[in-house]
Amino acid sequence: MYTTEFLDIPPLAGAHGTVTLPGSKSISNRVLLLAALSRGRTVIHDLLDSDDTRVMLAALAQLGCEVTQAGSTTVTISGLGGQAPRSPARLFMGNAGTAMRPLTAALSVLGGDFELSGIARMHERPIGDLVDALRQLGCTITCTGVEGYPPLRIGQPALRLDAPVRVRGDVSSQFLTALLMALPLAGHRASMHGEAARDIVIEVVGELISKPYIEITLNLLARFGIAVRREGWQRFIIPAGSRYQSPGEIHVEADASSASYFIGLGALVAPGADGQGIRIQGVGAASIQGDIRFVEAAQAMGAHVTSGPNWLEITRGAWPLKAIDLDCNHIPDAAMTLGVMALYADGPTTLRNIASWRVKETDRIAAMAHELRKLGATVEEGADFIRVTPPATPAHWKTARIHTYDDHRVAMCFSLAAFNPAGLPVRIEDPKCVAKTFPDYFEALFALAQAAPGRIPVICVDGPSASGKGTLAGQVAERLGYHYLDSGALYRVAAHAALRSGRSLEPENEPAIADLARQLPVTFSGERVLLDGSDVTEAIRSEEGGMNASRVSTMPAVRAALVALQQGFSRLPGLVADGRDMGTVIFPSAPLKVFLTASAAQRAERRHKQLISKGISTTLDSLRADLEARDTRDSTRSVAPLKPAADALQLDNSALTIEESVETVLRWWQDRQPFGSS
Repeated sequence: MYTTEFLDIPPLAGAHGTVTLPGSKSISNRVLLLAALSRGRTVIHDLLDSDDTRVMLAALAQLGCEVTQAGSTTVTISGLGGQAPRSPARLFMGNAGTAMRPLTAALSVLGGDFELSGIARMHERPIGDLVDALRQLGCTITCTGVEGYPPLRIGQPALRLDAPVRVRGDVSSQFLTALLMALPLAGHRASMHGEAARDIVIEVVGELISKPYIEITLNLLARFGIAVRREGWQRFIIPAGSRYQSPGEIHVEADASSASYFIGLGALVAPGADGQGIRIQGVGAASIQGDIRFVEAAQAMGAHVTSGPNWLEITRGAWPLKAIDLDCNHIPDAAMTLGVMALYADGPTTLRNIASWRVKETDRIAAMAHELRKLGATVEEGADFIRVTPPATPAHWKTARIHTYDDHRVAMCFSLAAFNPAGLPVRIEDPKCVAKTFPDYFEALFALAQAAPGRIPVICVDGPSASGKGTLAGQVAERLGYHYLDSGALYRVAAHAALRSGRSLEPENEPAIADLARQLPVTFSGERVLLDGSDVTEAIRSEEGGMNASRVSTMPAVRAALVALQQGFSRLPGLVADGRDMGTVIFPSAPLKVFLTASAAQRAERRHKQLISKGISTTLDSLRADLEARDTRDSTRSVAPLKPAADALQLDNSALTIEESVETVLRWWQDRQPFGSS
């Protein structure tokens, strides 16, 4: 997951391949709570690992459920089975509406001493209609801040089941879902107090929005032994004597809302040379999620979609996409993706019946309208609709910094704007907000996408030995979320691989060592270097490893063999590469080249401290002499001599801290971006 302040996505030109989606948030948190309320143990497979599910799991553990995790996607819950939850409990729900609403209802019916709170945005999300419905039932709930909003305090109920429970349906379907999941507990509680079993009736006031999410709830309730009868969409009946019972094991479907970004991607980009588009694994035509109907909207805009029970395949059809006018009540979350797809349509697209966007993680109608305008669209918004007119020509597109409002879906859907015909990059602010439902979203996108030719950004940091270029480049890469290439490590690995294969580092073995270098199976994992999966970090970082690297670096055939390997490290979203010829030989077209240096005395002092810390005895004078001799060799060698690129910016860091050097390079980089300073 990217945890950077922002993520710059360069212009993207194509995409193809297969993506496997994480589990559905809606299903995951429903299943977790239902397992917690049931009798018996439930093993949950393919659970979404995200902020929202971690919030729910932490709350259930606080309430006394036994929670056992096997990896990040398999969890075993030992349910309460009618027992009272642990009380008192103070539960922090973050911004997880799928945890806050149903837990509020369940705990209000079960009774105890509970406080539920969240982040500031959660305290702005209305919950009054659910609270009112629960109070009708005899539950004791106090809004401790603003009436109708969290935070909440819950006490012991005096349940009344003789009349239907009424709840508004036109604000959020989560209120009805919460009641449907909680009220079987009310019947059980009443029977424990000697009251006659009776049906419990819920009546919906007004039009019920987001009906597909209620279908998910009803489907899952049935899996846990609760067979709710439905009379249209206005009346729901929980039969007398209903009891939660664990199904033993249950698998969570992949998230159909998350599928929308990759369905949209397939609709936008031309297929690969083999005709392959985008294949989505984990969700398909048999999905119980309403957002699977996003497929119909994408088809209406021109996408070609084929599907099976657990997969979808999407390729581009009509181009430009066809403008649509669509009631999106049945796909409220996925419909946001249509707003960005509308940028590529042949006219204005109108998305209607989306009033629920106003009370989500942010006011999504206002947020989408504001960010779409930044990109050059003309946008009209109303209380429950948004109309998007795309930029008239590629020249009307604008580069933009997309503010994400701590809303995962804003961040994900606007990533598709990087495929714009103007070839403009897009900056996504606070990319880590996708952790709410899809922590690895951007990694999944970059695994499928191809940048426009020559548009993957590269920063080169060259310089002499002990100048600190590796530390500087690594920290710049971390700040930007870019890949990092330590070219010196490649020479060390090449030498190590040659010696491991029984070849000495002599001139007569140069052709064989070059053959090895062309196919080095090397990867970087943080600060670790892996050769064919084995950690060789310590071996190559030794003084001997450094001397061996110097020996092979003088071999022209080895240097030539490593050129293509090094260039292959240029991957989305960008690269920071350090070495001695990154800006002159390997990436001569890099948009920023830095030549980092320091006085020989300063470099010798740094190397001295480094070696002493490792228990290696040496002197400053000998180190300085060695560095000066190495500088002479590097700058006068016949193959790729050490020298600044003609367009490199020189940075003498003799008197700078590493933090100051990093900030200098980042400032230079920002000055070259179309976004301005962030």
